[in-house]
Amino acid sequence: MARHRVVVLALDRVIPFDLGIPARVFGAARDADGERLYDVVTCAIGGGAVRTNADFSILVDLDEQALADADTVVIATQEPDGRLRDAGELDPEVASALALVRDDARLMSICTGSFVLAAAGRLDGLPATTHWWHAANFARLFPQIEVRPDVLFVDAGRVLTAAGGAAGVDLCLHVVRSDHGAEVANGAARRCVVPPWRDGGQAQFIEQPLLADLDTTTGPTREWAAERLDTRLGLEDLAEHAHMSVRTFTRRFRAEMGMSPTQWVVRQRVDRARALLETTDLPVERVAYEVGFGSATLLRQHLRATIGVSPQTYRRTFRAPDRAVA
Repeated sequence: MARHRVVVLALDRVIPFDLGIPARVFGAARDADGERLYDVVTCAIGGGAVRTNADFSILVDLDEQALADADTVVIATQEPDGRLRDAGELDPEVASALALVRDDARLMSICTGSFVLAAAGRLDGLPATTHWWHAANFARLFPQIEVRPDVLFVDAGRVLTAAGGAAGVDLCLHVVRSDHGAEVANGAARRCVVPPWRDGGQAQFIEQPLLADLDTTTGPTREWAAERLDTRLGLEDLAEHAHMSVRTFTRRFRAEMGMSPTQWVVRQRVDRARALLETTDLPVERVAYEVGFGSATLLRQHLRATIGVSPQTYRRTFRAPDRAVA
């Protein structure tokens, strides 16, 4: 029986790390006899040298005709050019290459590869994700797509999209799991020395600046509140500090920050809790007290609602180890 053929498309200014993910993960998927379950090859428009976003190019043997024989096509991460990034339009040669893909082939993208699938019309009417940094622009360019910026990957059936960078590992393992079951996927994960499944989504990686636009009318109150997260910070307290009525303060705050004062306070407390979990050994109960949640239960609820993981899981994931383990 022929192996499932995965063809990875490397476009101009491809990101080398992301380009290697499909070959690494699918190449690690083996059956009970240790035989590979996938053949993975890379192609490029016209074949030959492809620029990366690093200080080197790569040499690709196959051209876009390889796409015609693919059971699965993966669009690797690239730095989108101006036409794709600003107008959501493909270069004609890329569009022609994608037209070679069989109708029954599975399509996958990693990170900004979703822009390519979207511009080709392959994501119309479907949910999809991309790197959180590009999510707003993606949604602006492709309003016909349901953008999910908080997840690691989206499985929409025949078309699957992964968020930034290493989320491609999660997506490839998910595909192996769907194709061949958990045992094979877990074995592939062990060979790659990665977790077979990561809790949470890319919301846990999104940078959310603590303070912004302090010269606006609610800025001084936000600065004041950020220094007092462990105290009571009700809506009335915030409005009183700003010397406004609750109604006026709420209206101005929402206009400036795009959220209610209560939502903002919760976000600051979550962000502060994340910092303490990353940098201290404080018990979770103490972290909850320090950031104003009052109980570990409430901290767990808000952390899971915001980034999809528990405090202990977050600490294990992001706490720098005391020493490297060989």
